[in-house]
Amino acid sequence: MESRKKPEISPFDSVDPAPPSQDSDITSLSNTLSNEKEKMFQRMRALFALRNMGGHESVDALTNAFNSESALLKHEIAYVLGQMQDPHAVPSLIGRLSDTNEDVMVRHEAAEALGAIGDMTAIDTLRKFQNDSEIVVAESCEVAIDLLNYVSSKELNYS
Repeated sequence: MESRKKPEISPFDSVDPAPPSQDSDITSLSNTLSNEKEKMFQRMRALFALRNMGGHESVDALTNAFNSESALLKHEIAYVLGQMQDPHAVPSLIGRLSDTNEDVMVRHEAAEALGAIGDMTAIDTLRKFQNDSEIVVAESCEVAIDLLNYVSSKELNYS
């Protein structure tokens, strides 16, 4: 019987569609992530490496790649920004959610990431799009608002 290599365990307890790149240079990873000619697998590896590294430089590298032509990649960027829970990503995620020309899948994931980050500065934008004509976006905003309210009530509850 053939043995399979177990996938690398994510520090975020997720099963990722690609293992993180072993490269630790943020500029190099950012270039790979933003390179439209690079294979998607390699771009995903760069994305997960940046997520795992964390910090504002990694968030900036990830949000810069929102200029990509790939809705799949932008969706995944929003997802990992939610996993990272870094408030530094909030303005870029608000931008993706607010862009009604953006793919619905990206807007939905941006809304959910805003909820996951738990920064109340996103509440007005989430409320604005809670009645979006795209039901997936509207429902994602509803969930994100509920999550923000839940997180803020837990922060205020000292029991």
